Amino acid sequence: MEFLRTDDSCFANLPDYHFTAHYLNVDDTEGGELRVYYLDEGPKDAAPILLLHGEPTWSFLYRKMIPILVNAGHRVIAPDLIGFGRSDKPTKRLDYTYQRHVNWMKSFMLQLNLTDITLVCQDWGGLIGLRLAAEESERFARIVCANTMLPTGDHPPGEAFTKWRQFSQDVEIFPTGNLINSACVSTLTAEIIAAYDAPFPDERYKEGARQFPLLVPITPDDPAAAKNRAAWKVLCQWQKPFLTASSDSDPITAGGDALMQKLIPGTKGQKHSTIVAAGHFLQEDKGEVLADVVVNFIADNR
Repeated sequence: MEFLRTDDSCFANLPDYHFTAHYLNVDDTEGGELRVYYLDEGPKDAAPILLLHGEPTWSFLYRKMIPILVNAGHRVIAPDLIGFGRSDKPTKRLDYTYQRHVNWMKSFMLQLNLTDITLVCQDWGGLIGLRLAAEESERFARIVCANTMLPTGDHPPGEAFTKWRQFSQDVEIFPTGNLINSACVSTLTAEIIAAYDAPFPDERYKEGARQFPLLVPITPDDPAAAKNRAAWKVLCQWQKPFLTASSDSDPITAGGDALMQKLIPGTKGQKHSTIVAAGHFLQEDKGEVLADVVVNFIADNR
């Protein structure tokens, strides 16, 4: 599989992102390997919190949360999905499939032999992470879903997502940092916007970011629909602690928290949160608040 690797110089002097880099390789399914970048902070003998980002962000999104989680005694692991951040970026759009992303993150999890996991997922982090939890349920202890869902294509995706999907395909230059800024309630500084642009020196590096909106199942016969339905069967029997932590200003995933609370048994009795003054990327707007929510959720459900 052909891929690009963003030069390390692109990531120099990132604001508030002073973590140790780690790497491992995953099978590209075509006889080669792709390199996954990840953070692994905190005590290595502690139960892990797995932070999964979405589209078009990377582990930089979690920089406000990681110190709080580590200071609470947790091991924190945050990978960059293939095609994003400091992980390798296949150059062909069709190299990016939903199933490959699940497989790549499953390989990542198994290589690190993660168990007793608290999953924290947002956006595509949920589309991938909830599949992992359903398919490897014995490895997961708790789940926190923040502005995400597991679509099966059996229901219309909504106007906000439809517009975003079309924009992502039509725009000539994919404006990564400015997109993230526009989906926040707060106004990001030029330095923060540049950090979100850093993984993508030019348009050749953005094939994953372009393709991800097309991978969300929006029809019942989508290639990922059947396996997502199978995952829902597991989640509808999920008794382990499950928390929704949504924001009050996200038109794309609004209502998803209520559906999960209705269908997933593990949500019962939990202190679900609606985080005020936060947009789709609530880790940017209110990362410290979300981190405290996660810390308290784990403490209440040991």
